[in-house]
Amino acid sequence: MRRGRPLRQSQAGAPEERALIEAAQRDPARFADLYDLYFDRIYAYVARRVVSREETEDLVSEVFHKALASLRRFQWQGAPFSAWLFRIAANEITDVGARLGRERTIEASPEAEEGDQEEAQDRSRVLALMRELPEDQRRVLELRFMEEKSTREAAEVMRRSEGAIKQLQFRGLESLRTRMGGKHA
Repeated sequence: MRRGRPLRQSQAGAPEERALIEAAQRDPARFADLYDLYFDRIYAYVARRVVSREETEDLVSEVFHKALASLRRFQWQGAPFSAWLFRIAANEITDVGARLGRERTIEASPEAEEGDQEEAQDRSRVLALMRELPEDQRRVLELRFMEEKSTREAAEVMRRSEGAIKQLQFRGLESLRTRMGGKHA
């Protein structure tokens, strides 16, 4: 699978993206390539806007379900395929908010949307880099930062001492910083 493969941002990547879309339109089984390519970005985008992990997973599933169901009607217009997916995600989030009576009354500005997409891309990169970490470091970072567990709770889940958890967390974060080119993670 290609999950975590870096996305090309230049126009040079457009023919490759277009070819993937057209292949998926001819054969829905090929949609898996698009799913793998965009999952992390869409997941990060949705996760930033909803409260629970379960809700995030449900919404992301619905986004890709709707994208697959509508793919035959998708027409290539030169805009990134991700823009279409982000729009589906935004609509799904709004729909859930309306159903739950939490609909936002203030529409996000295009600049805010663009910033959110950049942040989603950054989160996607971090998630991809986390998959490259040793299993124990990756698991500690997931427990501490994604599941928001305390050091003690992470130690209980992993059956390790709190000191071991702190050391794994430190090593994992340092490894991420190094892999990101020295930027603060």
